Amino acid sequence: MLNTLFKLPYHKIQLLFEDLFGFPINESTIYAANEKCYNNLAYSEEVIKEKLIASEVAHADETGLRIEGRLQWLHNMSNNLYTYLFVHANRGKKALEGEKSLLNKFSGWLVHDAWNSYFKFTHIKHALCGAHILRDLQGVIENEGSKWASVFKKFLLDVYKMPFQETIKRQQQIKSRYMRICLLGEKAEPPPIRTKGRMKHSSGRNLVERLIKHQDMVLAFAFHQQVPFTNNQAERDVRPAKIKQKISNSFRSFKGAEMYARIEGFISTARKNNKNVFSELCSTFNGYNFLSKNIAGK
Repeated sequence: MLNTLFKLPYHKIQLLFEDLFGFPINESTIYAANEKCYNNLAYSEEVIKEKLIASEVAHADETGLRIEGRLQWLHNMSNNLYTYLFVHANRGKKALEGEKSLLNKFSGWLVHDAWNSYFKFTHIKHALCGAHILRDLQGVIENEGSKWASVFKKFLLDVYKMPFQETIKRQQQIKSRYMRICLLGEKAEPPPIRTKGRMKHSSGRNLVERLIKHQDMVLAFAFHQQVPFTNNQAERDVRPAKIKQKISNSFRSFKGAEMYARIEGFISTARKNNKNVFSELCSTFNGYNFLSKNIAGK
């Protein structure tokens, strides 16, 4: 709990024990406790994965971690009740199509930040994060003084604030306004130029082309009540790993990062289900917790 939830590196846990009890705890004892917790949570992680695969909406994100002295990746799939994390050497296709990933088995709405590798999963219904789009629009406004981006930003926020109405007329009005602004953006943005044999696009042109290409994904939140406007859920669920890295620096071993991912995923899930994390981790050392009890009772 101290190492995962409170992000303390081993040497600080040893100092804490020395201050509290008069002697430092052995580093191997801390590792062994983490390893036992990791092993005992294997079944609970399977429950989390099953729940997410069956869910109507899930969020996905990834963030870089220093593991064994080099950049590797922590991948996340989560919703408001469950968090699944896994580490992989790769960020894109190899990780997302690998055995640890859930995306091959998931068929609901996936909310993400438009990372290209997610689009490979054509059996999934995609929804793009509105917060990322707003940030991209604001960047174009600040850097290029773009009027179309300013208009589109206001339009997107207005749609977000609208009361939900599942009518064809409303959808047609929103789509029509959407495309009118995008066409203005196409005309306003400079055409791509050839540089060293490649076509170079401005940030504004890249953005407007992405908005046109992924219109249905951008507007998914407006037409499907269960789809959220942002991918903030996933970002919140990977943030603890970044905090841990700032405090504890890199993971010395890949196994250590794997142990962290499983335990952190369970802690996050317990929090979301209003469970006492300390009690649940203590129960885990005895071979059960709220997830395993739920399944055992079925």
